[in-house]
Amino acid sequence: MNLRLPALTALGCIAALGLASVSAAAVQFPDPAESALTLTPVGTHHTGQFDESAAEIVAFHAATQRTFVVNAQSGLIDVLDASDPTAPTAIGTIAAGGTLPDGAVVNSLSVRADGLVVAAIEAPTKTDPGWLLFADAATLTVLGAVQVGIQPDMVSVSPDGRLAVSANEAEPADDYSIDPEGSISVVTLPSDLAAPAQAAVRTATFHEWEAGGTRTLPEDVRIFGPEVNTAFPISANLEPEYVTVDASSTTAYVTLQENNAVAVVDLASATVTDIWPLGFKDHGQPGQGLDPSDRDGAITIAPQPVLGVYQPDGIGAYDAGGQTYLVTANEGDAREWGDYTEDARVKDLGDDGIPPICADSPAAALTGDADLGRLNVSLADGLRADGSCYEQLYSFGGRSFSIWTTEGTLVFDSGDELERIVAQAVPEFFNSNHSESNFEGRSDDKGPEPENLAIGQIGDRTYAFIGLERVGGVVVYDITDPQHPSFVSYANNRDFAVSAEDEIDTGGDPADVLRRAGDLGPEGLAFVAAEDSPTGEPLLVTGNEVSGSTTFFAVNVAGSETPGPDPEPGPGAEPTPSVSAPTPPTPTEPATTVRRVSGELPDAGADLSPWWFAMGGVLLAAGAGGTILARRLRS
Repeated sequence: MNLRLPALTALGCIAALGLASVSAAAVQFPDPAESALTLTPVGTHHTGQFDESAAEIVAFHAATQRTFVVNAQSGLIDVLDASDPTAPTAIGTIAAGGTLPDGAVVNSLSVRADGLVVAAIEAPTKTDPGWLLFADAATLTVLGAVQVGIQPDMVSVSPDGRLAVSANEAEPADDYSIDPEGSISVVTLPSDLAAPAQAAVRTATFHEWEAGGTRTLPEDVRIFGPEVNTAFPISANLEPEYVTVDASSTTAYVTLQENNAVAVVDLASATVTDIWPLGFKDHGQPGQGLDPSDRDGAITIAPQPVLGVYQPDGIGAYDAGGQTYLVTANEGDAREWGDYTEDARVKDLGDDGIPPICADSPAAALTGDADLGRLNVSLADGLRADGSCYEQLYSFGGRSFSIWTTEGTLVFDSGDELERIVAQAVPEFFNSNHSESNFEGRSDDKGPEPENLAIGQIGDRTYAFIGLERVGGVVVYDITDPQHPSFVSYANNRDFAVSAEDEIDTGGDPADVLRRAGDLGPEGLAFVAAEDSPTGEPLLVTGNEVSGSTTFFAVNVAGSETPGPDPEPGPGAEPTPSVSAPTPPTPTEPATTVRRVSGELPDAGADLSPWWFAMGGVLLAAGAGGTILARRLRS
């Protein structure tokens, strides 16, 4: 499977037409008239802070019509009035200061239906125990805090509202001198708006998988790196990242990202009952390929002799056919602390004391920059038993999203579809970075980098909204049938003509640059059901850590209307023109676990002709409003 695009030709056609910029919200793919569901950005709140994690995790509270946003840069929770999503306005903050030590860092939050805000707070020294902070969504009053495990990175309130569950990541110290134990804290919440007592905190550990314990860790759970914590080496190595709780509020599922595994937690007893490895993705199979080079001057999505380490960040749970399924965004992450670096480029294997690729490996002849040479791979996996050479290459992340059973069986993986969607929607900025606009800037690393997701129910359909951290935007899939999901649409509220890092580095005003650039680096997503929404229609909220923006999208189902922006938006808001509701797409073939999207993405071996880029440029230059509603590039 091979998809090639002459990048310089495409960019040259557009530059020759004198296009200085396109508008934010430029990307809607496919054409909204052909989609059963589209996302239309209707309003954005800007902090004006660039690449400072000023808008990360988001949570919407229906009763107050407020959105709560983690602002890690300021150490605060920003509170937005979202009663008019076309004009979200900052109305206050929740601060840990005064209750917790100065320098504490907000990592995550969740809001219970009655307005109990629960925030995960990292200690000023990240290897010390952190806290869960509690506040009132209506008054913004801090109610108290309890101590939990080390570096609580994510917190989730159970569907029944009785429990808060935090993933305590416990990363090593920056110099790797300390490596604390990862854990999961389970906190019983009061039934009223109040902070729990410290006695309500129970913490699940991984000690049973240590020497002398009763459990044996599966072989494919990745335990690697310097052994700093000799008392509990496995517990120190396991790093809980993200939590989802099933609909019955009895079981939590926690991603162990660096370890490429999921921990299962029984909430009644606050114990880890299982750890299952996610296995590895064979990028050598049809439909599972990747573009591994940022130096080949083309979009080349093809099978490669590489295994992908799924390493999901975000995880969600939903029910289908009476069973619970888990959905993961397979971001990938390399461990780099102190002098220890897990990753290296393929072409550097064999240098500086690193073992080479084995001569009999199928990758041995592919070390050029245009092949696999630029790809970052793990040094912790793939060594021959004698340590002499790498017989298998392992790259970071799956460049995909996956659906699993609660026992860890893979039901579906999107294969190479996310890269193919981006290739067709924004070919001249395929696999762009988030801080700057470029062509293939992330092909050598984790591609579009699916980081997080939200799951939403609309009528009798279930949808997954997957945020792409690097190139940006949200991909929507219908996951009603877990074994046969289908691609629905892709929207990206970004103007690639504005390369934010470049403009700011050369003296551009960050606030102005970021308003023009749109959303960069989606980190957190929240789905708002129609019955909870101020518009009476579903919404999607994204927190974008690089652009420091929080954007509200109308979720437009075929046949419904899209709310337009307020003609006089309030301070801090940037509304975006509405797009008419789409009509349903032509039905496609049923999906299988490994497949392309029938009828929407390029066929294997298709060439994307630069003529289509030139035609698109002509249409834009002729006054198409500066908005690209679709790039349907056909061979």
